[in-house]
Amino acid sequence: MLPVVAIVGRPNVGKSTLFNRILGQRKALVEDFAGVTRDRNYAEVTRYAKPFLLIDTGGFEPASSDRLLTQMREQSQLAVEEADLIILLMDVREGLTPSDMEVAQMLRKVKKPVLLVVNKVDGDKQEDDVAEFYALGIAQIYTLSSAHGRGVGELIDDLLELLPTRDMPEIASEVRMAVIGRPNVGKSSLVNRILGSERMVANPTAGTTRDSVDTPFEFESQRYVLIDTAGIRRKGKVSQTLEKFSAVQALKAMDRAHVVLMLIDAAAGVTDQDLAVAGYAYERGRALILVVNKWDLPEKDTHSMKNYLEEIRRRFKFLPFVPVLFVSALSGQRVARIMPTVAKVFAEFNRKITTSELNSILAEAVTRHPPPMVSGRRIKLYYATQTMVRPPTFTIFTNCPEDIHFSYERYLHNALREAFGFEGVPLRLRYRGRTARQG
Repeated sequence: MLPVVAIVGRPNVGKSTLFNRILGQRKALVEDFAGVTRDRNYAEVTRYAKPFLLIDTGGFEPASSDRLLTQMREQSQLAVEEADLIILLMDVREGLTPSDMEVAQMLRKVKKPVLLVVNKVDGDKQEDDVAEFYALGIAQIYTLSSAHGRGVGELIDDLLELLPTRDMPEIASEVRMAVIGRPNVGKSSLVNRILGSERMVANPTAGTTRDSVDTPFEFESQRYVLIDTAGIRRKGKVSQTLEKFSAVQALKAMDRAHVVLMLIDAAAGVTDQDLAVAGYAYERGRALILVVNKWDLPEKDTHSMKNYLEEIRRRFKFLPFVPVLFVSALSGQRVARIMPTVAKVFAEFNRKITTSELNSILAEAVTRHPPPMVSGRRIKLYYATQTMVRPPTFTIFTNCPEDIHFSYERYLHNALREAFGFEGVPLRLRYRGRTARQG
């Protein structure tokens, strides 16, 4: 499970700029696939010695100064709950504000590292203006310019020192399956149905589950561990920030899972957050099943299964290989189909294709549709081999490993799926230059 770093602060202090600076790139949630939201507020950072999950808590527009303080308190409380380390970002040009002081005071009481960072410090003049921030009584203040990269290196160095190291070894004897979804979508009710017991407390109040709960069980002689993800407690009216943070628990659970059951509320439909979290599952290489819950609720004349499935496929068009199940956790309708589907998808997740079979399909695909020319040069795909499972990963040897266009890669993905299936499982293609004939 990756450690979590949250960036909190007022609007326009540079949270998103610092987020992108630490990430090292502006990256869409799922590269080269249309139809996925690009308003990304979390990302896995892998460019440093310790990988971690980075969260940008921005995105709200307060209506008044009172509302601003409320929303800052909300996101700071969420950071306290979810993060292993918190970056409190302030703006040297705006100076130390009462809102900054209240949030800093609250964060000083938590038993987690809090790094106070003053942004937009572009030179000596701004360095002098930082003096007033020492009134907070915090000895270590980081000054930087997230826009220009000034001072970011020192912040990263200290951040990495403070982060816990979490290595989760792969457990071959059990299948880890995470149940994820927005608050009140029926996660705990579905877990209870699958387990046949009231292991989880389930009620219609959003955010009842406070922590991820692991429950081991067996199905057809195979050991499973079912992870029920935590929701976010809601107090009164809440900002959009809460909905953003409700995804964080899903991301944490996915880091430990092999198979992800993503629940969608049949009545509420697909949200941008659903698309973002599903995209993260794809990026993390997890097997995925979409489960439309509460199917007993929608009116069948306007929400027929066929029409609803078409809408699901349209919204999740970057995941055409993912199975979709329609269930009711409340009545038990079609819930019995879930575990056989999980078993099938997990088998695909571990599937190994022989080199001869793989190269036969690759040769057919290239003959049917050769790679395009690049700068007057023909791309040649010599041969391929499967180098990993979980997810299935294939290395293709070629004369132009950097020039494979994403559209042709998608064609190769489709050729592999047409030949071998891989239902519910992301595929990975890697390219290597061939310097000499190998095999």
